Amino acid sequence: MARGFSKAIIMGNVTRDPELRAVSSGSQVCSFSVAVNRSFKGADGDNKESVSFINCTAWGKAAEIISQYAKKGTGIMVSGRLEQRSYEAKDGSKRSTTEIVVEDFNFLGGRDGGADYSSEGAQAEAPDDIVPDDVPDEPIDLSDVPF
Repeated sequence: MARGFSKAIIMGNVTRDPELRAVSSGSQVCSFSVAVNRSFKGADGDNKESVSFINCTAWGKAAEIISQYAKKGTGIMVSGRLEQRSYEAKDGSKRSTTEIVVEDFNFLGGRDGGADYSSEGAQAEAPDDIVPDDVPDEPIDLSDVPF
């Protein structure tokens, strides 16, 4: 039997301040939404624009970092798996949603020149913007790269 694969990559701006909460197991989860703009030429030849709002969920250290550094308007690139789930709304109606469960992310320089933290920092004790002492300051000579 074939195995399935689900991967989504989006880039846009956070639409509201992320919400961090703890679940009953003690794990941290962060919910946020990303606005993704698309420009295209309509049938009439005019330039058009559309916006999609994508719900995202991050867990663990990634959830903590996103909730700490992201706010409404922050540029972010998110990749992860698509997940569908159903739930019952407060009015009793059945609803379903599709969201991205964050596996990797990068903050993008935004209107306030936001920090460039990435999900790699989610696996370490310190943010990813700390450079080790053994990294040379001189530029890399690309002619040395074998490909």
